[in-house]
Amino acid sequence: MSLQKESKLQTNPTLDGDTIVAIATAPGRGGVGIVRVSGPNAQAIGQTVSRLDPLARHAHFTPFYGTSGTVLDSGITLFFPAPNSFTGEDVIEFQAHGGPVVLDLLVKECCSIGARPARAGEFTERAYLNDKIDLTQAEAIADLISSTTEKAARNASQSLQGTFSKEINTLISIVTELRIFVEAAIDFPEEEIDFIADGRVLEKLLDIMAQLQRVQNEATQGSITQEGMKLVLVGKPNAGKSSLLNALSGQDTAIVTSIEGTTRDSLREHIQIDGMPLHIVDTAGLRDSEDQIEKEGIRRSWKEMESADRILLLIDKNADTTDSDKRALIHSIRNNEALKNTPVTIIYNKCDLEGTEPSLSVVEDITEISLSAKTGSGIHILKDHLKVCMGYGDSMEGRFSARRRHLQSLHEAAAFLETGHRQLTQAGAGELLAEDLRHCQSCLGEITGAVSSDELLGKIFSSFCIGK
Repeated sequence: MSLQKESKLQTNPTLDGDTIVAIATAPGRGGVGIVRVSGPNAQAIGQTVSRLDPLARHAHFTPFYGTSGTVLDSGITLFFPAPNSFTGEDVIEFQAHGGPVVLDLLVKECCSIGARPARAGEFTERAYLNDKIDLTQAEAIADLISSTTEKAARNASQSLQGTFSKEINTLISIVTELRIFVEAAIDFPEEEIDFIADGRVLEKLLDIMAQLQRVQNEATQGSITQEGMKLVLVGKPNAGKSSLLNALSGQDTAIVTSIEGTTRDSLREHIQIDGMPLHIVDTAGLRDSEDQIEKEGIRRSWKEMESADRILLLIDKNADTTDSDKRALIHSIRNNEALKNTPVTIIYNKCDLEGTEPSLSVVEDITEISLSAKTGSGIHILKDHLKVCMGYGDSMEGRFSARRRHLQSLHEAAAFLETGHRQLTQAGAGELLAEDLRHCQSCLGEITGAVSSDELLGKIFSSFCIGK
């Protein structure tokens, strides 16, 4: 048994010898429904329910019997002996008619003869704990099921095949090699060659940092493709935020009036632009107000901005909004510590009233778009801009799905490499570099589950369907 697997068994109580059962198909009626059983009693349960000794990986058409001898249904019995099954344990599947009552009867029968109901995601969790898949592949299963676009489904499939895991394992391998190299140089100072000072360590470190940056970029794209990009619409009252939300969503989601402060709470809409998911949040207008309800809406606006992938700052140039007003709005966003790295796109709305054509320009590294949310003129320019921000149209080769926790771990790993780079180049401190490399390894190991906690596993697998 590997040390990794032994650690999983010691720290997680899931593999406790229980046999679990659940309906593996979606709720509702269908032509076929599947009841899945996994664990040490699975084969015995299969023999009891089907009244035969099922052969491995053979489809047997049989009646399904209850304890009283009555026939509950008839269908296919399949047996997958350990370790050649999805969970790595003995698995029995009963493929019955897809009525909820029939499937519930089969589950109750299995529970009466040695199984218990499975927790959400427990089958996939057992596959992970039995080293059938790693954590990124386990998450890819959930991502594949919940994909809302073809691109997201393809990326999740790539992760399920191990594409993301291979990238991370390669990084762990080369970080480990460099750490060994550095520690050897520290442990054997009597050697005539100074391995740290001769440039080889720095060269290897820079190569690792470049490779990690590439994986970060792809993971960021994969996360946005899978989870969508969150856009938060902000600006002064009556700038046209609600009109823009309606224009992008194609429906009257938000109430639009000429009365300032109409939007008191955040409104959300989930849309797709050519298959790319977007989560748009319309917020209360930013201004000084004594109205307690409006003040709470403004507070929530700032809270929404803290979790935004991009902020769309709307400005009504026809409302005597000056350049100083624009700078004040941008400064208020940039002055917020939580928003200093959040990209901002400025939208000049109501160009139809100004008599100007829609346009896009870049001023001081900030994209500015002129459009009319009311007439729809220039909306295509904004959509094209958002597709560029999401990387739409790039080659799908080598892409994979990723989650925000993956991005956080990659960010932390990169930070340790940056610190190690400073320790090496500014102080020549090989010991400190070795410690930073160790922390980098740990961050990368959290992604695949080589390093994990019970709390993390519980959070991940609790988001799965029952029966998966």
